[in-house]
Amino acid sequence: MRAVIQRVTRASVSVEGEVVGAIGQGYLILLGVGEGDTRAEAERLWAKIANLRICEDEAGKTNLSLLQTGGAVLVVSQFTLYADCRRGRRPSFSAAAAPVLATELYEHFVELARADVADVATGVFGANMQVELVNDGPFTIVLDTADLA
Repeated sequence: MRAVIQRVTRASVSVEGEVVGAIGQGYLILLGVGEGDTRAEAERLWAKIANLRICEDEAGKTNLSLLQTGGAVLVVSQFTLYADCRRGRRPSFSAAAAPVLATELYEHFVELARADVADVATGVFGANMQVELVNDGPFTIVLDTADLA
């Protein structure tokens, strides 16, 4: 699984002009599911994100986790995180999981987040979405479960 985590002061996602998910201070997580990913990857990735110390403390240092600050989470599915642009000019998405598996693991990831965080919003899996955010910092982290210890 792959995730792009953006620390935000606010973020929202709309489908067909209607806001379907919005948060204040916290993380916008763009989440991609790859071929062969499992629930174990979702659990490992959520644990890493939830405890990643990228939130500022009272001294302005990045010493606090999302769980410590009580921040919100907006999770948006994004299969394009598996784009392979090594050949030609058109990306290949063959490494992305099939929709059935991707939906299951996306929903499992959201359930994990909801077990730990009071305010969790989502986009609509597979929909054409418009995402708006104010990146705080800016602070953006890219994680891939293939690279996590």
